[in-house]
Amino acid sequence: METFVRFRHQKVYRERRMTEERSYKTLYRFHAENVQWLANYFLGEYNETRGGAVNNETKMRIFLRYLADPGFQIGVAEDIGVDQSTISKTFSYVLNRIVEKRNEWVKFPTTAMALDSAKMEWQERYSFPAAIGAVDCTHILIRRPHMHGDEYVNRKGHHSLNVQATCNSKEEFTSIDVSWPGSVHDARIWRNSNVCRVMTNQANALLIGGSGYPIAPWLMTPYQNPTTPEQTAFNRVFKTERVVIERCFGQLKQRFPILQSRIRLSTEKVPSVILCCCILHNIAKYLQDEDFPEPGDQEDEDELILDGVNEQNIRQRGQQRRNEIAQIIHGMRRVSNFEHVIFMFQDQNVLITNHYELIWEFFH
Repeated sequence: METFVRFRHQKVYRERRMTEERSYKTLYRFHAENVQWLANYFLGEYNETRGGAVNNETKMRIFLRYLADPGFQIGVAEDIGVDQSTISKTFSYVLNRIVEKRNEWVKFPTTAMALDSAKMEWQERYSFPAAIGAVDCTHILIRRPHMHGDEYVNRKGHHSLNVQATCNSKEEFTSIDVSWPGSVHDARIWRNSNVCRVMTNQANALLIGGSGYPIAPWLMTPYQNPTTPEQTAFNRVFKTERVVIERCFGQLKQRFPILQSRIRLSTEKVPSVILCCCILHNIAKYLQDEDFPEPGDQEDEDELILDGVNEQNIRQRGQQRRNEIAQIIHGMRRVSNFEHVIFMFQDQNVLITNHYELIWEFFH
């Protein structure tokens, strides 16, 4: 009687490719030591190597290489020396592990102590009174969704997500909202955001926003047609300091080119990819991994469209506060030889202290 024995085929593994040191950051967007830090922090230091398993450092390199290459997974597989199926599984695994720690790296100040700290940090680098950061939106291109595709068409005719973000003086993202399709206006996203609800209850702090946002006591916008020296001084300082959020978006997209072109992933997965890139941006700041050169052009701002419902009073209060700040900024430009200024809004007064103990008081 003949007996047939089935032999298991021997596994053949592709040769893993080594990366030259001079091109490492170009391929993986971080220095080698920082990629290892990311692997240990998000994936753990234990590595399974049985059966030709991919170690954690290689998993992180696979993930970062995909973020750096807006092409196809097969190209990343060739660069690393693994199969395309490994790229797909590894990308989803690492993505989920990073997003799990979003609350540790993207934090908006909500307590009085955190807000005071954010204002002090802003004053160390800039001069806008009571500011804790800037807010803006940017469009991330996506493939046409299978459902409700028209809702994702932005004003330029492309399918996108309209992503709102805030940042602090250190060019770190403090909040990210990735839940809105490209057709939605910036002002509507702001009014429905958690950040807006937090700022509405903070009379002594404010954010800097573009002309596409509705002015409020907690959200400053520029004068459309400045006619006085105070308004001109306000706009000059405003323009100089608001650019911080544009720099953040520029640095984000330069470090992760996948955000520069249409993301070839399902619409459901794109928000996690955007959030993950913002987390890694903040970690790059923490690790002092230098940024890539920024692009020269910036996105156009949306024109403001007001709903006209219960907004007139808020708008008037915001305009009144903007006028007061304009007087402060104009007065600061006339004072010389002072080293440091601290602004505190309290009981309708504005207290400004410096080396010469100068005090301005403004009353409504």
